[in-house]
Amino acid sequence: MILGIQIVGVLFGLAMLYITFLHGKRKEFTSKEGIFWIVAWVGFIILVVFPNVLDFIASDLLNISRTLDFLIILGFIFLIGISFYNYVLIRKGQKKLEDLVRKLALKK
Repeated sequence: MILGIQIVGVLFGLAMLYITFLHGKRKEFTSKEGIFWIVAWVGFIILVVFPNVLDFIASDLLNISRTLDFLIILGFIFLIGISFYNYVLIRKGQKKLEDLVRKLALKK
């Protein structure tokens, strides 16, 4: 039996697939990024439709009593990883900008 929240989740996943497709078509994503996001959204839709798949992983393999705890832990891991990645990108951009400003200052 599919619950209302599952319908909302599937609609959200489909909308995000469409948005990913549009960004890919506009060449705003590389092919690797596009494939990553498509796989991520399809995986999201599958997990929304079949949430019991996570029960095996959470309880049997990792000994986590509740699946929601497992999802929260995964969410924190994902957010920390994305935050670190953004930090690295920002630092690279700052370094490039600093180098450019130094070169322009030396020319004047």
